[in-house]
Amino acid sequence: MDKQQLWISAGIILNAQQDKVFITQRAAKAHQGGFWEFAGGKVEQNETAEQAVIRELHEEVGIDVTELVHFLSLAHDYPDKSLKFDFFLVTDFIGDAYGKEGQPGKWVDISALNPNDFPEANAVVLDKLQLRVMS
Repeated sequence: MDKQQLWISAGIILNAQQDKVFITQRAAKAHQGGFWEFAGGKVEQNETAEQAVIRELHEEVGIDVTELVHFLSLAHDYPDKSLKFDFFLVTDFIGDAYGKEGQPGKWVDISALNPNDFPEANAVVLDKLQLRVMS
């Protein structure tokens, strides 16, 4: 049986001071359910990762991205899925981020992000993000 392969684009939404990030909680029934995550989703056919994250952030958290920069690409294998990720730092946007699809969402100090609260694929992203704040 072949593993499902997905390409995911996610936005690390930063506040104006760039010391807090907006995260959302995955639905309990979803893959890696209950964990917190950076909002985003699947890159569709004929779409770039950048286009996907802009679309997904509008759909999921109600913001219109006006400024973003590529932060990190990585691949992660779960027993049932093989994922390729592109993470973007979202440094400017229009609107107030909220759980537009009913999911919990909150602003958290970057220094307070706990890898145990996120899917394991996010560990390297959290490390790099926290190092960025400290430098």
